[in-house]
Amino acid sequence: MLRRLIGSVIVMWAVATLVFFMLRFVPGDPVAAMLADAGGPDDIAAMKRQLGLDRSLFVQYAIWFRNMLQGDLGASIYGSRAAVTDVLAEAIPRTLSLSLLAFVIALIIAVPAGILSATRRNSATDTTVSLLAFLGLSMPDFWLAILLIIVFAANLQWLPAIGYAPLSDGLWPWLSHLILPAIAIGTAFSAIIARMIRSSLLEVLKSDYMRTARAKGLTPWMVMFGHALPNAMIPVITVIGIAFALLISGAVVVENVFAIKGLGRVLIEGILNRDYPVVQGAVLVVSAIFVFSNLIVDLLYGVIDPRIRLN
Repeated sequence: MLRRLIGSVIVMWAVATLVFFMLRFVPGDPVAAMLADAGGPDDIAAMKRQLGLDRSLFVQYAIWFRNMLQGDLGASIYGSRAAVTDVLAEAIPRTLSLSLLAFVIALIIAVPAGILSATRRNSATDTTVSLLAFLGLSMPDFWLAILLIIVFAANLQWLPAIGYAPLSDGLWPWLSHLILPAIAIGTAFSAIIARMIRSSLLEVLKSDYMRTARAKGLTPWMVMFGHALPNAMIPVITVIGIAFALLISGAVVVENVFAIKGLGRVLIEGILNRDYPVVQGAVLVVSAIFVFSNLIVDLLYGVIDPRIRLN
């Protein structure tokens, strides 16, 4: 645990450092873009001194890294000059809410579909599930999002088309604003997980100990959920962990379609505005989500298969 935690911290540091220096080599001057035609060379130089951008890259990095260790991610250099922690504190709950709901929807669809497809191999049910899975993989998130808005928001007027309501406004306002974007994001991932469950279950169902379980007179329900599914979950857990992390990054486009100012939208706006502190803070959060998702997956291996704890 300790070794993996240390490795996770090192990965986050490496990603943050890489982003810090790569941003500085992107063409364009953030201060010139911020001032536009409102200031001359002297104004630009004064603003750079004020923001600390006139110092060498390594001095800027040392100051940023020291402040980051103290929990200070700096302030936005664009617009209201808000603290980056405040910007992220507003955006993270929106993205996590959307991603968690999309994740739940994906599992609700994928687990029954994968089990049904594996237990009825080469049947009409298996073919239908496979076709639906390929269809789900083929549909771009933004296209499905637009279709959902047209049908359920514009025509039927069952759900809101844009925006976000915090949970403090009530469960239904919060949920109603997330259902459509969560379906748009979760559909493709449900197809990936369903195919993985099917493939893994088919391998397990052919094994000797499964034939022994049936010969002992166990019911199909006990064979499937007591023996087959737990043993088939190791590769599935890996895919699920990666899928959850990818849901965070996959929410970028859908957040823009539904006008949800989450982490993805904050990151895109920061890149377009060359807002170094915001981009660095957002990438740090995204990398933390990826790293710790993989860490949780590693820990779940030992829960599902106790033999892994001995390794």
